[in-house]
Amino acid sequence: MVRQLFSWLERDVIGVHAAAYLLGFSALLSQILGLLRDRLLAASFGASAPLDIYYAAFRVQDFVFLSIASLVSLSVLIPFLSEREAKGKEEMKSFLDSIFTVFFAAISIASAAAYLAMPALVPILFPGFAGGEYGQAIVELSRILLLSPVFLGVSNLLASVLQLRRKYFIYALSPLLYNAGIIAGILAFYPRWGLNGLGYGVLLGASLHLAIQLPAIIRLGFLPRPRIPESMALIGKVVTLSLPRTLALSANHLALVALTAIATLMHAGSIAILAFSLNLQSVAVSIIGASYSMAAFPVLAASISQGDRAEFLKHLYAAARHIIFWSFPAAILFIVLRAHVVRVVLGAGSFDWNDTRLTAACLAILAFAIVPQNLTLLFMRAYYALGNTRIPLLAGLLSAATTIAASFSLVPLFESAPELRFFFESLLRVEDLSGTVVLALPLALLIGSLVGFITLILSAPRHFPGLSRALGATALHSFSAAVVMGFVTYNLLGELGAFFGLETVLALFLQAAAAGIVGIAAGALLLLLFRNEEAEEIRKSIRRRFWKDGVVASPEQLY
Repeated sequence: MVRQLFSWLERDVIGVHAAAYLLGFSALLSQILGLLRDRLLAASFGASAPLDIYYAAFRVQDFVFLSIASLVSLSVLIPFLSEREAKGKEEMKSFLDSIFTVFFAAISIASAAAYLAMPALVPILFPGFAGGEYGQAIVELSRILLLSPVFLGVSNLLASVLQLRRKYFIYALSPLLYNAGIIAGILAFYPRWGLNGLGYGVLLGASLHLAIQLPAIIRLGFLPRPRIPESMALIGKVVTLSLPRTLALSANHLALVALTAIATLMHAGSIAILAFSLNLQSVAVSIIGASYSMAAFPVLAASISQGDRAEFLKHLYAAARHIIFWSFPAAILFIVLRAHVVRVVLGAGSFDWNDTRLTAACLAILAFAIVPQNLTLLFMRAYYALGNTRIPLLAGLLSAATTIAASFSLVPLFESAPELRFFFESLLRVEDLSGTVVLALPLALLIGSLVGFITLILSAPRHFPGLSRALGATALHSFSAAVVMGFVTYNLLGELGAFFGLETVLALFLQAAAAGIVGIAAGALLLLLFRNEEAEEIRKSIRRRFWKDGVVASPEQLY
């Protein structure tokens, strides 16, 4: 039974759209578990100082992970592995062993160094928590979490092999198990060990993230072993190619660290509110942008390695059109249904109505970043497939620098210019709440995201000819349908409120679901009138999978 299960999980997934839908579905399930995780945290703590400590502690381990693991990320390794695979399995295995040895040593040293330096880092990174019980708590929790980058880093290294071999089912399970481990920490470990118990749950999730991939890796014959690299020049080539991406990711995470540092000096719960809104927004980014970009990247890299530029552009534009198709409606629905989304997902226990409104206001601002962030994920991978790391690096650095500069400018501006703060408060309907200065942080993130996206697009015509012509119709159709969808949904909310009531979470969910479904139907009708190509492709894809007529589709038909 177990063997049959793993055999089913290890089957190949053919086609960009098939892989994207699988990864998207997996991301949806993972996000559902993530939302359950956040609901449990919100119910237990509300937007409070202990939860601020928990989310702040993640910034250190995330920075270590991104700074080292991104040197051997999927985007970088897949082209190298693909090239070595063409020369034979032994060549690929030797390369994997060498990368594993260097990476494991680097991530272990970095984690150990951060572990020892934590007492000195806290006053610098989290000035609001320096000294006292909060300072000690964040040191202890950060040190526990610093073990997780080792597990996650090795897991992502193995995932490059699974993606290259199109074993997307196994890869898709990893984030589900990661969140399951964190939930176990909240329910089972926190009551016994307090905040440290939450850290143990993260470690459990990280170990499961790795463990689920090991059986498939062993069967494929690619379980890495320590090996002195035969060619440091090749390792140097990987690091050199990875370094720009690593710098870009590290810079973007430094921007989040800067926002967290600023938030430690704000009203208690500000870090939690920002983290909750980012987690909710990441549902759309993970399901749409990350899924399509991850599924498309191996195909894009293979097209370039074969010298087929036309095939590369074909798959890039197809993925971009589908990202646009889904992203505009997702952004509009988040804006219109923001309070309902936050209350339904997080509204329990200690998470009160004021916490809900502030989180919803932050979510509305971040929703405007969904489209540029999703497209940024895809186009960065497209540049990497071309071997161009300079443009993504520039975009990442400009985005991070803009975010940091905007945060340090907007926060004092919100405090010294009440008319500006009142404009955003009234626009987002939180003018009667305290702590609204936290709105400056998602606003800074939005500005930084737009700057990074614009940087990528300004360089696109030289590398991706015909981009505007390929995407223009889809963008117009999707945006128009999203506006109609939002208009219908917004107007129905008031009508349905009297019918369902607003006293319970179930009533809010039914009100939002009913209004959203009618709004989506209105948007879909407009797409039908437009004869939208993406809507037709989705309809045919669903029909192929659920109403098969006995004809087996070729791999080409699945793209």
